[in-house]
Amino acid sequence: MRGKDLSKEDLYESVKTLVETEEKHLHLSQQKLFTLFSIAFQYLLYLSTKSSGAYIIRIEDSALAEKLARKSKDPSTRRFIQSLTLPRKLKYQKSTFFLDFFHVGSWSLTADIPKEKIMGAIIVKNTSSRPMVEIDLEEGEETDPMAGLPEDYFLTSLTEFVPKTITIAYEWQNELPLKEISFPFIKKERERVAGFTLSKEIDLENIDD
Repeated sequence: MRGKDLSKEDLYESVKTLVETEEKHLHLSQQKLFTLFSIAFQYLLYLSTKSSGAYIIRIEDSALAEKLARKSKDPSTRRFIQSLTLPRKLKYQKSTFFLDFFHVGSWSLTADIPKEKIMGAIIVKNTSSRPMVEIDLEEGEETDPMAGLPEDYFLTSLTEFVPKTITIAYEWQNELPLKEISFPFIKKERERVAGFTLSKEIDLENIDD
């Protein structure tokens, strides 16, 4: 067990909060990305045992997926994401989890799932990077596979039909009807380091080792 892992009490109470929230589409906007992902994933895992079907984990890019596999704040989430990263499809009891990213080129697995089978999704936005781009080998220029699509299509393409979604995004402005959820144990604190005041509103969890 890692010293900075979530306590069982905090994890249980946070998942319980999500279970008791009636709104369909939720937004977790606090600064602890890896903590929030553990909570959201454990909720989705719980949901998958109650409503069998397909569950999508859509992460901005593969680099962030690797970080979540290493730095999520409970061991079962880390193990699951580590196992999911390579095949991007993993069976859990009577449900199946799929991993894709913020570009349509990675949606080959999830695009073939009948919409009525998709029961939930987690969308994880990394504010420190932009969506993946591809290289056009003939022209030698970058091409954005999301060109011509709405900026938030990575999310709206799911919220338009998935019955439960959780979006994890810090300081993200949007006009979508998402219900913002906060957890009281995640505090906005300030630290003083070598004469400087450091705000913990900065996503310290999302800084590379």
